[in-house]
Amino acid sequence: MSISGFSIEPLSLREALGHYASGITVITSHIDGEPIGFTCQSFYSVSMSPPLVSFSVMSSSASYPKIRQAGRFAVNILSDEQVKISNQFARRGTDKWHGIDWQESPLGNPIIAGSLHWLDCKIHAEHAAGDHLIVIGEVKALSLQEAAATQPLLYYKGQYRNIAAHNAV
Repeated sequence: MSISGFSIEPLSLREALGHYASGITVITSHIDGEPIGFTCQSFYSVSMSPPLVSFSVMSSSASYPKIRQAGRFAVNILSDEQVKISNQFARRGTDKWHGIDWQESPLGNPIIAGSLHWLDCKIHAEHAAGDHLIVIGEVKALSLQEAAATQPLLYYKGQYRNIAAHNAV
């Protein structure tokens, strides 16, 4: 526990926040004939009317300046069968798109095949926040897959997790 005047150690904060389960997405865009993308677990809904979503990205990201230049992005919500894709897009300095099957969204963003759902967005606002940027996007198109058996890819306590099937009471 921290009290005013004491600092929070980054590793302690990371461990505490690791106890909050989150979904995994890949944020993608396309500019100058080049697909761009990175794995992101800091994604959330902002508003239903207007339809706004947000993600956070490191200020030092090599991918985000190109997405900002494009002015648009897609959120690919990964399924529990896409661990390899999550890992591939989390790496720096590699061909993230090697072996990735994708098609263009209505706005021209890459939609990764097999994603649970996708949201096609235009950048609405951007805010600096510590060592990250908070990016807000206005949803212009989306797709809901109908594969009822497919589950989202989750991350909890430093590991990928599955949702255990439970019957509602």
